[in-house]
Amino acid sequence: MTNEPIDETLSDLLELNQQLLDSIATADWETYERLCDPTLSAFEPEARGQLVEGMEFHRFYFDLDGDDKPKQSTIASPHVRLLADNVAIVSFVRLVQSVDAEGNPQSSRCDETRVWERQDGVWQHVHFHRSVNA
Repeated sequence: MTNEPIDETLSDLLELNQQLLDSIATADWETYERLCDPTLSAFEPEARGQLVEGMEFHRFYFDLDGDDKPKQSTIASPHVRLLADNVAIVSFVRLVQSVDAEGNPQSSRCDETRVWERQDGVWQHVHFHRSVNA
């Protein structure tokens, strides 16, 4: 492992993960692209069970988002596991608060596992699996 204390690394990963979720909530493509490896892979409900590779699939949804209604994501029950000094898994329940078409607040949840890899000293998001739960 590196000289960096493990607790600080875990905290940094949770902070980066929150930045990633915030960039999704606000359709901030620049931040999302900075945090993700260009070869990002994913299994997510929008992909209908198919493995998605690269960034273009995700960019489509960022380009669609013209919604100016408030939206926020909260990480609940996080679990961070370092597999090596350069690989970590962050698993959590993502709670999303938003406003529906009638202006009513609503909440949804999904289970997420995100894989981060330290590349040239910088953590990059390289893979995720997201499952929606009612």
